[in-house]
Amino acid sequence: SFLIASDGTVYEGTGWLIIGAHTYGYNTNGTGIAFIGDYTAKLPSAAALTSAKKLLSCGVKMGNLQQNYELLGGRQAFPTQSPGITLYNEIQQWDHWVPNP
Repeated sequence: SFLIASDGTVYEGTGWLIIGAHTYGYNTNGTGIAFIGDYTAKLPSAAALTSAKKLLSCGVKMGNLQQNYELLGGRQAFPTQSPGITLYNEIQQWDHWVPNP
């Protein structure tokens, strides 16, 4: 649904209102946010992380995400390395992250 670059630019793919094909089993009730890069050994830039948090906040303010939305890493829904172990460890500290979807 969205792609975030290291400079913090957010690119809209399908956006909020179109069902994507990002994560099997979660497409009809989820929004995909991907970061450009490999985050197995490092975090995305501070600008990229800030943009992701702002995007989630914007989704709530616009009514496209419920206020009590649940945040997951791709690996929680489908056997993948996404979003990279370092980024996965980071998002576990964010509001709305859930350990067991």
